[in-house]
Amino acid sequence: MALVGRFNSLQVVKTTDFGVYLDGGADGEILLPQRYLPKGEPCEVEDWLNVFVYLDSEDRLLATTLKPKVQVGEFASLKVVQVNAIGVFLDWGLPKDLLLPFSEEKRQLKVGDYAVVHVFLDARTRRITASAKVDRYLDKTPASYKPGQAVNLLVTGKTDLGFNAIIDNRHWGLIHKNEVFKFLRSGSREPGYIREVRADGKIALSLQPPGVQASRTLHEQILDKCQAAGGTLMVCDKSDPQAIADLFGISKGNFKKAIGALYKEGKLVILDDRIELP
Repeated sequence: MALVGRFNSLQVVKTTDFGVYLDGGADGEILLPQRYLPKGEPCEVEDWLNVFVYLDSEDRLLATTLKPKVQVGEFASLKVVQVNAIGVFLDWGLPKDLLLPFSEEKRQLKVGDYAVVHVFLDARTRRITASAKVDRYLDKTPASYKPGQAVNLLVTGKTDLGFNAIIDNRHWGLIHKNEVFKFLRSGSREPGYIREVRADGKIALSLQPPGVQASRTLHEQILDKCQAAGGTLMVCDKSDPQAIADLFGISKGNFKKAIGALYKEGKLVILDDRIELP
């Protein structure tokens, strides 16, 4: 049986003028229309293709090589493209828009809005459906992350403390204000790091790698940017914190520590209005 709403590796069982049919197991043959066949590659019986399987407008299984913005079981920020009597429809990168039923709204949406949603498979109809009530789909079991562990983050919104984010499609986490040195918005995807898993289960996040790794990475970044700019950058330890954040995505304090260390190593010259390679 094919996994609806996910990518599948399926074998070609029949070729026609309008596409190929793939072996869907208990679901029978699944059509991959001609327009989605891999370009420049012959497609023959017994070949294996990596395809996304979904239901067309008549609820028939269909395959495509197009890559949607989200798969079943994942979270994403999607744009509202239509609202009608049936529900809210979201652009997820496929010809048939994704349905967000009114019962799954967290707030009333209009065309042009973005919504962070979880995508699931309706157990009765097998239709791919979105829900803005994301909390119910997150893992409630205690997290086993380690401090410093690299994770993928989906930012869901700003709070008084910082920004909430979904970690690896599983848990809630918080990027505290003092860890934010770049522009963030709801729906943005960011590489992140586990800062702390607290005793109450709450997870603190960072956008920068911890400790020695962070220092080494920042040192390399400063030297690389200097090199790319011809050996001089018009920032220094007296520069405005926002200018430093815009350029490096870090705090002024961390920047001063980094250029101070590079100066002691003889790799950087610090002047009143700039830094230079020696």
